Amino acid sequence: MTDTLHKKSVAGVLITIGIVFGDIGTSPLYVFQAITGGGKNFNHDLIMGGLSAVIWTLILLATIKYIFFALNADNKGEGGTFALFALLKDKKKWIILPALIGCATLLADGFITPAISISSAVEGLGNVNPDLPIMPIVIGIILVLFSVQQFGTDLIGKAFGPVMLLWFIFLGYLGLINISKNPDVLNAFNPYYAYNLVANVPGGFWVLGSVFLCTTGAEALYSDLGHCGKGNIRISWSFVSIFLVINYLGQSALCLSDGFHLAEKQTVFYAMVPKDLIPFSIIIATAATIIASQALITGVFTLMNEAIKLKLWTNLKVKYPTNHKGQIYIPFVNWFLMVGCIVVILIFKESTAMEASYGLAITINMVMTSILLGLLLLYKYPRTKGFYLFLFGIFLAIEGVFLLSNLGKIVHGGWFTLVLAIAFFTLLYLFYKARQLRSSITEYIPMDQVKPLITALQNDTNMSYEASNIVFPTRSTDCKQLDSTVFYALFRKKPRKAGVYWFVHVEILAEPWGVHYSVNEIIDKSAYYITLQFGFKEEHRTEFLIRKIHDKMVEKGEISGDSVFQSMKGRFSEPDFKFVVLNSRISTDNDLTTFQKLCVRAYRFVKSTGLKPAEDFGLDKTNVIVEFVPISVTTIIQQDITEDYEDYSK
Repeated sequence: MTDTLHKKSVAGVLITIGIVFGDIGTSPLYVFQAITGGGKNFNHDLIMGGLSAVIWTLILLATIKYIFFALNADNKGEGGTFALFALLKDKKKWIILPALIGCATLLADGFITPAISISSAVEGLGNVNPDLPIMPIVIGIILVLFSVQQFGTDLIGKAFGPVMLLWFIFLGYLGLINISKNPDVLNAFNPYYAYNLVANVPGGFWVLGSVFLCTTGAEALYSDLGHCGKGNIRISWSFVSIFLVINYLGQSALCLSDGFHLAEKQTVFYAMVPKDLIPFSIIIATAATIIASQALITGVFTLMNEAIKLKLWTNLKVKYPTNHKGQIYIPFVNWFLMVGCIVVILIFKESTAMEASYGLAITINMVMTSILLGLLLLYKYPRTKGFYLFLFGIFLAIEGVFLLSNLGKIVHGGWFTLVLAIAFFTLLYLFYKARQLRSSITEYIPMDQVKPLITALQNDTNMSYEASNIVFPTRSTDCKQLDSTVFYALFRKKPRKAGVYWFVHVEILAEPWGVHYSVNEIIDKSAYYITLQFGFKEEHRTEFLIRKIHDKMVEKGEISGDSVFQSMKGRFSEPDFKFVVLNSRISTDNDLTTFQKLCVRAYRFVKSTGLKPAEDFGLDKTNVIVEFVPISVTTIIQQDITEDYEDYSK
């Protein structure tokens, strides 16, 4: 699977078409419907200007910016906003802001893209039966789409690739039969028509908000880099882009034909379809829009996985349906998006009403990507700094114009995605600031300070044993240091006496299968640091494996394996274990500002959406103690106290 997806091949290209290009490939369903004001304005300058703007937007943004430049800016094979952030995070502190804004806007777009894409296709049924209820059908398709995500994009890509190939061929066919009736539309390759739209056509500037819809799938295309590889994406785009442009030319040719007008509930796209092909076009368009939704969903999965790796979101359950690590499924994100899409459908009801809310958030996302990508190239190629400043200045200018033209959508529905984006950004930013608060404390204690304390505990005859073996999962990647929270729980909160102390760190490998471990001795026969390495598809049976490692060490004579409780010695073949998982809580004597308190609340809310500590470390919940450890992240409250009376005479 990995070879098929990432090596350039016919199969790889076919799967890539199924996974990556659904969103941008179904834009012809609604772009000219939006440009013409819902199919009401077929002015020559408007149509030619809109067409020219569409063509040059696809050339400048989709092709040059994303296909040529962005696909080279990967972080270990992964693309998207956070891939850029990961490459730049050590350069400038402020880049966290465009990264979080980009993430928030793509998440908001994830709510609207499946809803508008599928609705715009299914509404073609109105050409067959105007009385047919569309909304229940759209919601039913949404439910099925999100339910099959758990099977992975391998299965989906293989099934969807041939469908999308047929869809693009169909787009090209429709375009060609209409271009032949009015070949003058080929003049739209002249960018003058796009300039004329903005400069001379009344309301032409605001039409650019509709033009921008032709490239909304480009950001998801970049986010899906880890799923398919840039070679296959580039080869596929050379095919896809040609058929997209041909279809847009055909729609324009139809709109400019003498006496053209739309029937009730008809769209520009379906008007160009021969009557005999209407049923087929509805079926293939619906299938294509399902795939369009898939492209964005997989992009959001990738984005959130990157956020988790960068500690910008709490740990969520991530599943790998195939043997390729780039193919992921995040259940929480999947069902969250599904509910959001259904809410959008219930609020807006029709695709024409959704168009106003579509595009604004993703325009902001593209601006953020341009800022991050441009900055990365400036650092990477300092000798050609002037060229990249000029080039990305052009990209930002174009996207700035699109952003301004989309602002007019706010009052007509754009408020919805804007509110969503602001809400997501607020959560992301507050979580990030809370993480900064958390990192302000000393995270780790040198193991040289730990060893004498463990020895003192074991030699304390006045203290009773808590367990023969006590296990602390640790996030420390180095056997020479220990988490400060573990240190506190072990010695400060309630000193814990045990026969053997185990500090266990879990790592995820790049390959799908295999479990490896290494043992570092802290104190002979008394304390050990264990590194457990899991293939990314392996189940984390941490408790089972620790017991197995214990038994192997007993066989080698490295530890005795005896129970520390005299009454239990020799009675059981398996020794007793206690697993202690820790949650940190900010101490009540911290003098937090109002903003810091808000950050802490947001942090706890976000953490509540993720994995519980025992599940995060792969422990059996029946044998785990979860404890809370206080930490100090800011100045301690200063409060004077006055003694009023003291009497020890009695």
